[in-house]
Amino acid sequence: MSLVALVAVGDGKGNVGLGMGKSTEVPLAIQKGVDDAKKNMFHVPVTESGSIPHTVEGHFGAGRVLIKPAVEGTGVIAGGPVRPLFELAGITNVLSKSLGTNNALNIIKAAAEGLKELSSPEEAAERRGLTVAEMFCGKEA
Repeated sequence: MSLVALVAVGDGKGNVGLGMGKSTEVPLAIQKGVDDAKKNMFHVPVTESGSIPHTVEGHFGAGRVLIKPAVEGTGVIAGGPVRPLFELAGITNVLSKSLGTNNALNIIKAAAEGLKELSSPEEAAERRGLTVAEMFCGKEA
């Protein structure tokens, strides 16, 4: 018999990672999962209010997760498996809805894919060759 452990690691400052560990022993599976998660860390842009910059939908297999920014004081409104992922990333105000499957592995991987697609206003402005002020207010004529 083999056991699979899905592990999320994060620093609470926007860096988070997911990893899987497989073993016959529980502690060994968890340790392998932690090592894998540390190797697969990525950065999530978090706003000053502890939310995300824009709405995003993540897909993985049959799992689809809708992630929306929320105003300060909302808290983490998210179902089972994705809640710890948001908390480890340092996201404190977010709305999330699982669409499609109820398989925990696919849901959390879909949420991670959605978080990877996020871009901060600074990154978006840089891609367009503008400043953040120009992007939101328009260029002065």
